[in-house]
Amino acid sequence: MADNALGRFLRARREATTPPTTERRRTPGLRRGELADRAGISVEYLTRLERGTDRSPSGQVLTSLADALALSADERVHLYRLIKAGSTCSPAPPPPLRPTILATLAALEPTAAAVLTPALDVRACTGGFRAISGLGGEQNLARFAFSEPARTHYPDWDAIATDRARALRAAADLGDHSAAALAFELSLTSGAPFTSRYDTAAALPPATGTERWGPHLLVFESLHVTGEAEHRLVIYFSQH
Repeated sequence: MADNALGRFLRARREATTPPTTERRRTPGLRRGELADRAGISVEYLTRLERGTDRSPSGQVLTSLADALALSADERVHLYRLIKAGSTCSPAPPPPLRPTILATLAALEPTAAAVLTPALDVRACTGGFRAISGLGGEQNLARFAFSEPARTHYPDWDAIATDRARALRAAADLGDHSAAALAFELSLTSGAPFTSRYDTAAALPPATGTERWGPHLLVFESLHVTGEAEHRLVIYFSQH
């Protein structure tokens, strides 16, 4: 991470945070010890983060710091981007889907259907899916589920958010790096609404069931796509 951007950001936010007392101080904001206590980490570790000698904090540590500094949603996203910018690993792009899979989607029109990765990325979908999904420019169902628009798009948001977190947890536990990376991102950008579900996930997400998207009541069925790295074809049938 060039020029220790993460450390500079953390220190600047610490110094801009109102201290718990009104006593006169030589330096503005919170002392390191005060922030460390709020975040539940050691002063030594916070010092390493601010100085840039440790540039790979866990998602739990970053979430605790974000909460302790009362970061806004935009500031949490910025903090995540600082970590991402410092990563030297770039995932390889996935191979294109087989033509027969794309032809299957075309044959399903206008039914809502999508091919999903274990991390819930939408690899391809029908126009019917795009029309009712609410995703807009988003390409991941889990990231969308923990965005503000999803809370109004999904009348049963709590249940859907829980299922999306369960899906990420199941994929991450099986070694899917994209799912683990997205869980790290959402733990920071969404905080407790995501982590409370992800950390306590004790069941697999359903392979079939019912969801409401806006005014649409949908029954969905998941089918394994052979030879496509655990991809699933999920078909949503409208119920009237």
